[in-house]
Amino acid sequence: AIREVITSLFIGIITGAVIIGFYGEGGIGIFTGLLHVVDKYILNALNSWSHLAVIVFSMTIGAVVSIISKNGGMRGVINRLEPYAHNAKSGQLVIWLMGVLIFFDDYANTLVVGNTMRPVADRLRISREKLAYLVDSTAAPVAAIAFITTWIGAELGYIESGIADIPAITESAYSVFLNSLAFSFYPIFTLAFMLILIYRGRDFGSMYTAEIEARKGGIFSGGGNEHPVLSGEFDMVEGATAKSFNAIIPVLTIIIGVILGMYFTGLHNTEWTAENLALNNFRKLSLVIGNADSFSALLWASVGGAIVAILMTVFQGIMRLDQTITTALNGYKTMLPAMIILVLAWSLAGITEEMHTATFLNSLWSDSFSPYMIPAVVFVLSALVSFSTGSSWGTMAILYPLLLPASYHIAIDSGLSHDEVMIIFYNVVSVILAGSVFGDHCSPISDTTILSSLASSCNHINHVRTQLPYAITTGVVAVLAGTIPASFGISPFILFPVGIFVLFLIIAFRGKKTS
Repeated sequence: AIREVITSLFIGIITGAVIIGFYGEGGIGIFTGLLHVVDKYILNALNSWSHLAVIVFSMTIGAVVSIISKNGGMRGVINRLEPYAHNAKSGQLVIWLMGVLIFFDDYANTLVVGNTMRPVADRLRISREKLAYLVDSTAAPVAAIAFITTWIGAELGYIESGIADIPAITESAYSVFLNSLAFSFYPIFTLAFMLILIYRGRDFGSMYTAEIEARKGGIFSGGGNEHPVLSGEFDMVEGATAKSFNAIIPVLTIIIGVILGMYFTGLHNTEWTAENLALNNFRKLSLVIGNADSFSALLWASVGGAIVAILMTVFQGIMRLDQTITTALNGYKTMLPAMIILVLAWSLAGITEEMHTATFLNSLWSDSFSPYMIPAVVFVLSALVSFSTGSSWGTMAILYPLLLPASYHIAIDSGLSHDEVMIIFYNVVSVILAGSVFGDHCSPISDTTILSSLASSCNHINHVRTQLPYAITTGVVAVLAGTIPASFGISPFILFPVGIFVLFLIIAFRGKKTS
């Protein structure tokens, strides 16, 4: 009802603290519970090395994004792709590719690609609705499943808070995340769905109407005003020259840094017994990644990337050192709201653990309901929360600490084997993220949906109306052809091609030619 994530999380923390205080100390506990919101639960959430590491990494990535935007690096990447946009089909493909390449931040992705490609889309007679859809539906899915993004720190923090109450799971949060990618059906199907639409030159529903009008040279769907602050935040500084390597080198520094950091810390932390030495190379690599200190690797890599970005900017004379540092600090500021959500989520996780919420949810699960349906139910629940709040980050913050331990214990209590339980568990890790992105795509109050409308200068209601049928189509196929059969043990290597083929058939039979 509030439709504001930070307030909702804070109310949840207050409610939980008051309940714990009342049952522990009686009437006076109501007041002591209120006092403990800050001095116990919020400070305990911050009193953790891994939590602080996530905050520092995420904010440093925000600083890198800000610097490579201002020094012309991001614009340089886009300039290299723009010449390949010759007609509506190739133009849409370039927009899609830009959305994939600017994977490290969904806001930067949305605002940079939307604002940059809007004149190109108009020239090629691509509707503003299609531009907004391509921008919106590449941003979050790519940021959600990429290894190095402004999302990954928060995701690892949420996952860690969820598995803290599961002693049987000893692998790192990063290892859990990597294993869950095999079940990321909605994000990957969404990216594939757009590619098929572009390749086939087809659309359906209200998007088809918008595209036909644009192809005929009709009036583009305006009504979306640019956000002056957000648009300017990712613009080059005056006098800078767009050079792609100013973005590519810092980003590669981070990616390579994370890979090397995880490899060497994993090697150091792995006990090389005769049994481990006998494993094949792939299993050895999995063992190393599972034992890696992912938080240290992320910290080292992000700081290294930031230093490289600063040095490249200063030594080329693009900005003075003080201007570059100010730009970096502005990047830190852009991550502050997300970090507040993260800290409140950790606080709420501490309260739900103290209240044994996972055990309570487990008791509500009917014995007649198959544990194999847990991921599908979680996907729907995650989508509903995200649609209602308009925040995928807020949805993950609420559901990860609650549903990861609950789903694990429900599956264990159902008598499934360890391997079967872990398939369901990894699936749940994935669908909380996927469902939150799906709900975000459908919600008219979502921040990324609104930003996509602004950046594309598209009427917001038109954007929601044209994107909704595509998101629902992909979401339904993801659950029916991916999430549910995967829970029963069918290999994702089979399910991904099957699901993409189903999407191909839907477009072939329902879509109509637009070009």
